[in-house]
Amino acid sequence: MNLNEFDYELPKELIAQDPLEDRSSSRLLVLDKRTGALEHRIFREIPELLRPGDCLVLNNTKVIPARLIGARESGGAVEVLLLKRIPGQENSWETLVKPGKKARIGTKIVFGDGALSCEVTDVVEEGNRIVRFSFDGIFEEILDRLGEMPLPPYITHELKDKNRYQTVYAKYDGSAAAPTAGLHFTNELLETIREKGVDIAEITLHVGLGTFRPVKTETVEEHHMHSEFWQIDDEAAAKINAAKARGSRVIAVGTTSCRTLESAAKEDGTVEAGSGWTDIFIYPGYRFKCIDALITNFHLPKSTLVMLVSALAGREHILAAYEEAIRKRYRFFSFGDAMFIN
Repeated sequence: MNLNEFDYELPKELIAQDPLEDRSSSRLLVLDKRTGALEHRIFREIPELLRPGDCLVLNNTKVIPARLIGARESGGAVEVLLLKRIPGQENSWETLVKPGKKARIGTKIVFGDGALSCEVTDVVEEGNRIVRFSFDGIFEEILDRLGEMPLPPYITHELKDKNRYQTVYAKYDGSAAAPTAGLHFTNELLETIREKGVDIAEITLHVGLGTFRPVKTETVEEHHMHSEFWQIDDEAAAKINAAKARGSRVIAVGTTSCRTLESAAKEDGTVEAGSGWTDIFIYPGYRFKCIDALITNFHLPKSTLVMLVSALAGREHILAAYEEAIRKRYRFFSFGDAMFIN
């Protein structure tokens, strides 16, 4: 498949720069993946589209304030973006450092009031750096004080309330980006969904910035995905498997939940509790094992996420839906409107 098959023209003014005051008031484009039929809704109406016995799967990862602004000990400003912890290496992280050319092995960087510093210890693929942090106190508390939310580059407005780049059910620190399909839910909406008899399962996938890494190969199949850490506990696995057993739908909230479930799924569509790293790449031709439907946002042209939703609903249906969303002036990307593909 050629990368250009997943391209579309998006007017810049449709890129949402700010979250809506009411999370659940975003628009919702409902797509029938079999027929391509479309329906225009408001997100707060999502309970009407769910059935008793369905299992709604949420990614409860929490975005960390992963963007740090510091200075090299030898002088010069540096930005360090935390991507993921290095297992087994205390206080070590894979990071994206700008400017990278000045971040050689051995370079020392100091942040804020000096309460946090790091040293570059290695260079990895894509030019990323491994750094080891030094500090007194609790790392997460220092990071919360000194760090900024790592908003995607297409969002140029300042985020006034950093909680708006978190889902209301975020629990476990570890993401460099929000699982944005979940930003539309409020606690009240989730309670309404529970009252309808829908099971809600929480899983974890810590989102890396590789999610937004552009595909640089002309041939889709040659692209290599980043790896991300996922975890499914016993309770979530039981809810998902019970839905499969009774013939109910498993509905993933976001591409991160989808990738987690498909990584963990056995051939019969059930999942086992566990954890691991996944670099699963879902594009047309993929056979879904676990999920039946997906709640998602609108994704960047030529992105792996457009390929994932095309695998679920068909490329023609997705591009037609995006064309309709543009015509109807939907808001796109992280703070934008939503789709329900069923």
